[in-house]
Amino acid sequence: MDVTDEVAADLAAEQGALDAVVAALEPEQWRVPTPSPGWTVADQIGHLTYFDGTATMAMTGPDAFDRHRRQLIKSFSDPGALEAATLAVYRVMQPDVLLATWREGRSQLGEAAAEVPADARIEWYGPSMSKRSFLTARLMEAWAHGQDIVDAVGGERPATDRLRHVAQLGVITRGWSYKNRGLEMPVGDVRVELTAPSGDVWAWGADDAVDSITGPAEDFCLVVAQRRHVDDTALVVSGAVARQWMEIAQVFAGPPTTRSVTRGAHA
Repeated sequence: MDVTDEVAADLAAEQGALDAVVAALEPEQWRVPTPSPGWTVADQIGHLTYFDGTATMAMTGPDAFDRHRRQLIKSFSDPGALEAATLAVYRVMQPDVLLATWREGRSQLGEAAAEVPADARIEWYGPSMSKRSFLTARLMEAWAHGQDIVDAVGGERPATDRLRHVAQLGVITRGWSYKNRGLEMPVGDVRVELTAPSGDVWAWGADDAVDSITGPAEDFCLVVAQRRHVDDTALVVSGAVARQWMEIAQVFAGPPTTRSVTRGAHA
């Protein structure tokens, strides 16, 4: 299995782990608010369903995706318009219908990905990505929005070493976090050393870098996906460059956002 096939398999596994959480919910739990303001559990699944669908479009119909992207990007500055465009159709679905729709979309996504050459570049809402990074982004989305659901309903979804994909994406999108805000990325490398759920150590950056980030891989992933503020984690951040990165880290496409400190409240 090459690395792209591994990511595809891990994406399916991550989606399956979230499916196990939501499939066990009672209908009323789909209406529970999540940490994303104004979003319910159902909205989180609706969001994943919508963008799994546009990801399939990006792989199977790039011209159609380009037209769609130009239209959707117009709503990025208006959260209400963006929600209407991406969630309205799912907000009228009953939970069982929404779950079935998400599952069907995931299946179509997997089938489309299997037909895309490993060396292809795929357009998205931010920079174009390699197939590996594109599928990693879908895995990150499933995991991050799944975290919102787990936080809301108290679900069980143990961390796994699939988080390496999210951590890798978090590292390589450091430049995007600055560019997305119209900022110049400061000169200087940052050493990142993370302890995986399995106990392995994952590392990026020069050994002798002045700035560093160390700690649990899950915490790093929560920060770059903006599910936790760095001060609400066990990460040890040394140096002004590393600190600034962790304050603005944004692994996902779209307009710049930030996570406020909650001191453990996880709101």
